[in-house]
Amino acid sequence: MKFLPNIIKGIKQLEKVDRPYIVGIDGLSGAGKTTITEDIKNKLQTEGYKIIVIHIDDLLEERSKRYNTGHPEWFEYYMLQWDVQYIKESLFEAVHQKGNHINLKFYDTVQDRCYSKRIDLEQITLIFIEGIFLQRNEWRAYFDYMIYLDCPREARYQRVLQRDTYIGDMKERLNKYERRYWLAEDYYIKEENPLENSDIVIESSL
Repeated sequence: MKFLPNIIKGIKQLEKVDRPYIVGIDGLSGAGKTTITEDIKNKLQTEGYKIIVIHIDDLLEERSKRYNTGHPEWFEYYMLQWDVQYIKESLFEAVHQKGNHINLKFYDTVQDRCYSKRIDLEQITLIFIEGIFLQRNEWRAYFDYMIYLDCPREARYQRVLQRDTYIGDMKERLNKYERRYWLAEDYYIKEENPLENSDIVIESSL
């Protein structure tokens, strides 16, 4: 992982301003973000760094706020799946304000409700934020280092369609991805150009 020295250098520079270094692991659905995040975390922990990982998909809104809203499904996914302004204030701005903890709403998929969770930042040197659409305009400036995981479309599509059995049979999965997820991803690529704006792009074939 040739980018690790850059992350370590950034952490050392931020020790002067007394807040954790924020690294984004961005990429589209099925790119392998969670796997590489765990790999990087494990390598840096062996170097003695105190790390927390926040998965953006743990910060979803309740279903009533993001389904059957009257908007196109791709819009619901991109614009309403998360409370973008809340995350900006409660996560990104809160970390930059150098407090010793933050409070975030986490989503319980079983209960379909959000609950508040306190995250202590004392002694934390690095925060990994992993998930899709991280480089949306509202959040991009808060990251200290951005990794984009680029995976061929065909490989990603095959992976998510095989993985997401909770949606239904293969036809139902394909229909939902075509209506909701892939259109939103196309919008993100067009509007935010995440490959060009990342600090490093890692090519992955899964």
